[in-house]
Amino acid sequence: MAAMRAVYLLRSAAPQGRARGRTYVGFTVDPRRRLRQHNGGRERGGARRTSGRGPWEMELFVHGFPSDVAALRFEWAWQHPNSSRRLLAPPLRQPREQPISFALRLLPRLLRAPPWSRLPLKIRWLRPPRPALELSPPPHVVEEEGVGLPHLKRKKGRSQEVAEETCGCGLCGECKMAAHPLCLARLFLAPEPLQLLPVGGTCPGCHTHLLWGDLIRRCLGQAEPEEEWAEPDDFIIPSSAPT
Repeated sequence: MAAMRAVYLLRSAAPQGRARGRTYVGFTVDPRRRLRQHNGGRERGGARRTSGRGPWEMELFVHGFPSDVAALRFEWAWQHPNSSRRLLAPPLRQPREQPISFALRLLPRLLRAPPWSRLPLKIRWLRPPRPALELSPPPHVVEEEGVGLPHLKRKKGRSQEVAEETCGCGLCGECKMAAHPLCLARLFLAPEPLQLLPVGGTCPGCHTHLLWGDLIRRCLGQAEPEEEWAEPDDFIIPSSAPT
């Protein structure tokens, strides 16, 4: 079964008290379910740091990670920017700067840092209007907007036989062009001979721009699950979190 690997950013909507304005970064394979757990407290599967400090709202999540390890490392670096070796010059939190503002200043810097700078990641903004980031993410990072959290439609995973057949018949979903992944990687890396992993490239058959990570996931039958968008009412956060 395919999974959506997402690193998410929460903000406390507590009307007053020390919890007001707090943020939390976490990892999940189902953002909708995870937000429900955080707002339900520890007895509902929420985290210790979020229990009793809500209600929580999900600002955004980053998805498209090729593995749990890649996503968990991104989560840890976002939580501990001064300890991560990925950020050579992590920004300092300014006096009186809100936690959400600092978290959003960190986000594009992480997306620009290796190894995530070469991954086909996507940012899903959940609370329009989308805020302007201090730095722009890498050009290949897709920014999506939505009014609520997605309902994930789980499907049975493809068998290895089907995955191999898809890979052999055509890596490019636009024109069904057949190619060896290594040969296509060499073609995509021609403008960047010092790199080992391509970010993307142009299909020789239909000239469509393709992201390398999406191609490989499609080849292996590991595309993220399909989604159904929530209705706006489904995204309403309760006025107080259960204790």
